[in-house]
Amino acid sequence: MCLGIPMKITSIKDEFAEVETGRLRRRVNIQLLPLVKIGDYVIVHAGFAIQKLDPRGAKETLRLIDEIR
Repeated sequence: MCLGIPMKITSIKDEFAEVETGRLRRRVNIQLLPLVKIGDYVIVHAGFAIQKLDPRGAKETLRLIDEIR
């Protein structure tokens, strides 16, 4: 089972985006989501952004994760 954590896109260059959540930062491939833009939240799996999330839902999920920790 995988846990998808919302990550916010902070920059985009060609087919890749820099994403972050908290102190975690990653470079991910965005070919599966060609219409994403800086500021969007995405779910990342195996180095690929696989789903775009609405900001309200992403922030709520991150808040719930913080409560668990």
